Amino acid sequence: MKPMDELMDEHRVIERVLNTLEVSANLMESGVTVRPEFLLSAADFIRGYADGCHHTKEEGVLFAHMAEQGIPLQGCPLGVMLAEHECGRQYTRALTSAAQALQSGDSSGTRRAIQSSRSYVALLRQHIYKEDNILFPMAENVIPIDQHDLIQERFDQVEHEDIGVDKHQKYLSLAIALEQEISTYS
Repeated sequence: MKPMDELMDEHRVIERVLNTLEVSANLMESGVTVRPEFLLSAADFIRGYADGCHHTKEEGVLFAHMAEQGIPLQGCPLGVMLAEHECGRQYTRALTSAAQALQSGDSSGTRRAIQSSRSYVALLRQHIYKEDNILFPMAENVIPIDQHDLIQERFDQVEHEDIGVDKHQKYLSLAIALEQEISTYS
């Protein structure tokens, strides 16, 4: 598998969880009670898979290789991607805080959960679009083909040593569980 294909495959998994967050926000807005633990699990997926695994590969491996080829880490496009990663982390913290408030009986968490979920979903959908259609093709063009295997090896190292295969599988299973749970609300 080519490194950019792996990242795009991970995007498809992330999009599945984005869909569950969007549905949960719509349900909450219509007055349906969504379990705070569902929201906490979605935030855990975001921290562990989207940020911990996927963004680690992008920031620690791909962006570094692009920078070596003259693409600056500040400004467009890499600086924008890094800023959006950080913005996503802020929305995830807000979602976690809202879900914890709901767990403790604070109904104000509902509005905050809806807002942070929608903000995260909107951010990540456009972010993924830019990466799939602009950044990754650019990376394939600027990074010499003989370095693609090195990038893939480093991705594998991140996956096996930094993240752990079991943890990666845990998050893939969590994405399925979130989809299954949100489908029970409709």
